[in-house]
Amino acid sequence: MQGLVTVFGGSGFIGSQIVRALAKQGRRIRVAVRRPWQAYRLRLLGDVGQIEIVQANVRVPASVERALAGAEACVNAVGVLFEAGRQGFQSVHVMGARTIAEAAARNGLARLVQLSAIGADPDSPAKYARTKALGESAAREAFPGTVILRPSIVFGPDDHFFNRFASLAVMSPALPLIGGGHPRFQPVFVGDVARAVAQALTLPQGEAAAFELGGPTVYTFRELMELILKEIGRRRLLVPVPWPLAQAMGAAGDLAAAVYSIVPFLPPPITSDQVALLRSDNVVAPGAPGLGALGVEPTAVEPIVPTYLYRYRKGGQYADLTLEAAGLSG
Repeated sequence: MQGLVTVFGGSGFIGSQIVRALAKQGRRIRVAVRRPWQAYRLRLLGDVGQIEIVQANVRVPASVERALAGAEACVNAVGVLFEAGRQGFQSVHVMGARTIAEAAARNGLARLVQLSAIGADPDSPAKYARTKALGESAAREAFPGTVILRPSIVFGPDDHFFNRFASLAVMSPALPLIGGGHPRFQPVFVGDVARAVAQALTLPQGEAAAFELGGPTVYTFRELMELILKEIGRRRLLVPVPWPLAQAMGAAGDLAAAVYSIVPFLPPPITSDQVALLRSDNVVAPGAPGLGALGVEPTAVEPIVPTYLYRYRKGGQYADLTLEAAGLSG
C-alpha cells in the first residue's frame, strides 16, 4: 500500500469522491474533517485500515499540524459556497489554505494539491472568486510546488446545481433564468475531478502546475434548465431574470444565509455573491491544460444526471414503468 495522503474536507461532495479515487489507487488515506462522526462511512470505501478519520479544522493550526503528521502528501478540498458564521470565505479559502500549506512545508510533504475554481481572480466582483485566487497565492507562497485544480460547476449524485434546480422545479411553477439564461458553464463530473486529484499527486515533486477542469460540452444557463426539466419530466416556465432583480433575490438569500449560520436547516437558494459569479462565464480558458493533461477522459452530463435526477420525477425511479402500465409510454 502506498504512502499516506491527508485529505482535508474529505467528507464533502467532492472530497468523498477524492477519498474513493485515492483508495482505488492503493494509497493510505487520512480524512481530516471538522465533524468526524459524519464521516464514518468513508472507511467503507477502502480496505480494512486503509482509511483513517481524524478531527481537524483549517481555522485551528494545531489540528492541521496533527492531521499532517507522517503524511507524504495532502489534498485541500475545503471550501464553502456561501458564508455562514465563522465559515467565511476569507477564513476558509485564504487563511485555511495558508495554514495547510505552511504545515505541509514544515512537515516536508512531497506534494500539495489544492482545489480552487474556474474564475478565481483577485479582481473579481465576487468574494468567492477573489478568495479562491488569494488562497491559491497563499498556498503557493508557503508551498511553491502546490498543484492547483480549478473545476467548473461539478455534477454528480449530491451536487449543488442540478439537484437544487430540480428540487425547485418540483415546488415552483417556474425556474429563474439569471441574466436572461445567457451565462455559460462547462459542467465537470465529480468522478473526473477526483481522478484528476489522484493523478495530480503523481506529478514530479516540486513541479507547480494549474489545471482547469471542464466537461466535454459548454451549456448556457437556459440549456441546463431545459435539460433538467426534460430529465425530470416536468413543464415549467423559464422566466428571464434581469441582473437588478437577480441582485435583489441574492440579497434575500444573504438573509437566509445569516439564519442558516444559526439554524442550519435550509441553505439559501442564491446569494448576492453567487449572482456576481454568474456575471462571468464558467468555462475552461482557451489553451489551459485540463483533464486531458492529467490523463482523464471527460464524462458528459447526459449519461450521468438521469442516474440521480429520477427522484424528482412524478413516480420517482418507477416513473417510466408507471407510464407504461397506464399505456402512456412511447
